[in-house]
Amino acid sequence: MSAVDDARAVLRGLSGSERLAYLRTHSGLPGPRANLTLAAAFAEVARDDEVRSLLTSDEEYLRFCGTVALGPCLAEAPSPEVLAQLRSDATDDRWRIREGVAIALQRVGDDDPDRLRSIVLDWAFDPDPLVLRAAAAAICEPRLITDPAGAAVALEVCRRATATVASWPATQRRDPKLRVLRQGLGYCWSVAVAADPQQGLPAFAQLEQQAATDADVAWIVRENRRKKRLARLL
Repeated sequence: MSAVDDARAVLRGLSGSERLAYLRTHSGLPGPRANLTLAAAFAEVARDDEVRSLLTSDEEYLRFCGTVALGPCLAEAPSPEVLAQLRSDATDDRWRIREGVAIALQRVGDDDPDRLRSIVLDWAFDPDPLVLRAAAAAICEPRLITDPAGAAVALEVCRRATATVASWPATQRRDPKLRVLRQGLGYCWSVAVAADPQQGLPAFAQLEQQAATDADVAWIVRENRRKKRLARLL
């Protein structure tokens, strides 16, 4: 059994209040690393009422678990309400909640790649940099980009997100939201390019041309060049 299987078995044997206590005790917080395994297990066994309760919690880890649990909910059936909640959570001030959105969307992609691709392409037109960051982080996961069509979507999301960075006036480039997006793109491009070098390398070459006249795009290029998956191809 995997660690997720073990955690899932434990959670299934607990009542609702006992589950909350267990999540708190084994959250990994305060500390640098939250317990992602436990959150993934909870997402698989949580009841709808438990998820709704955690989405209103003031406790960061419980709120994170509620956000992650929206992934299986959305994977089971299309829900405008769940998707709207995830889009809202993508702009949360807390980075762990934002990360929970990416994890939830990736869970959707595990079951239905086309649905995930449709979601991230839609989000890639959002003017909020944090929504763009969530879209890029969700699709730029190696296990989810296994064919040219998936790679094409990942590259397109990266292009649109980078274009947003480049479109902001220089006087606003220090905005925290934009810097979060830029940081994410410093990783996401390498995943998208490595997934399909045939279409990825020409796209990255175009990005390098753009970098000649934009300092933030140049930073994105440098960060991705440092990633081994991309360095092997260049």
